[in-house]
Amino acid sequence: MMKAKKFTKYIKDIGIELYAGVPDSTLKILCDDFNKEKEIRHYTTADEGAAVALAIGEYLSSGKAGCVYMQNSGIGNIVNPITSLAHSDVYGIPMLLLVGWRGEPGKKDEPQHKFMGKITESLLRELEIAYSILDAQTTEEDLKNILTMAKKHIDDHRQYALVIKKGFLENEDQITYKNAYSLSREEAIRIILESADDQSCFVSTTGKISREVYEQSQKIYGGHERIFMTVGGMGYASIIAAGIAANVPNQRIYCLDGDGALLMHMGNLAFLGQMSLKNMIHICLNNEAHESVGGMPTGAGNFSYEQLALDSGYSYAARVDSSEELKQELRKIVKKQENVFLEVQIAISSREDLGRPKETPGENKEQFMETVKRLQDKE
Repeated sequence: MMKAKKFTKYIKDIGIELYAGVPDSTLKILCDDFNKEKEIRHYTTADEGAAVALAIGEYLSSGKAGCVYMQNSGIGNIVNPITSLAHSDVYGIPMLLLVGWRGEPGKKDEPQHKFMGKITESLLRELEIAYSILDAQTTEEDLKNILTMAKKHIDDHRQYALVIKKGFLENEDQITYKNAYSLSREEAIRIILESADDQSCFVSTTGKISREVYEQSQKIYGGHERIFMTVGGMGYASIIAAGIAANVPNQRIYCLDGDGALLMHMGNLAFLGQMSLKNMIHICLNNEAHESVGGMPTGAGNFSYEQLALDSGYSYAARVDSSEELKQELRKIVKKQENVFLEVQIAISSREDLGRPKETPGENKEQFMETVKRLQDKE
């Protein structure tokens, strides 16, 4: 196993000063070290493609390669800037990629990681990105040799990836991230579900939000048939909810979004504002952090999603930070027939014993579709 501080030092030793990306649970220890390290420039970008673009800007202005980190699902977000900008057939922009390997074949993981885990290596090969795999057996000498090889690719204006398995990085003193809010996300979700009528359906974003929606739905409704859990595809829950709401205009659709997910594809907010759906309630549970992968701040603290929604064309938007304010606002919102956005400022917190959905994604899909049809047939 490798201490994060030592790993960062070896990367710095090949001349890299810029570090940018989207946090990943496999890389949390490393992300914590980046936040503590004084001799590097570290940025948490809205999505992985933006981190690649930042690294391109770094190279164009300094001649130095940048380091871009991501979960392997983030490879999907870097395909365009890698193939149309950074690849040696185009501008030839070198960079080092750190990729946390979720869904590694043969290892138990969440269903959203299974397919991407299986194709991670083939995707890198298709992108013509040379790579090495780091695991618990990788020694310091191995790492030095790998980074020497990576440096040769960088000097040749190409990209090189380090695919990092769970267990490579040693657990050090981790940072516990906090914000100024006291309302827990699970309490906010409970209040939201209790406030909805029995005809309403829900779309929840990936990560702990869906896990908490699942548990609260079981307690409040005795099941999960009215919930579609977007367990992957970070940033797309709101558009999925809009696609549903546009097709069932007489039914209320709630989207339970996260601030990190909303940031990842923020252009969707302008699109949703213009759709002007009168039966969709878009709720952003904002803790200013990527809590599901370790709690690292998003890089957009003190940002007003409420104001952004209004600027994007939502006809009504509000912001709350307490259970009583949330209850009052929900009572007001359910009477409205207009496109609504609600920002709920919450603490960075979750239960240690938080469970996971027992149904497969396919079972969740079928149950949800049957419920939507049944509710429409009752109209």
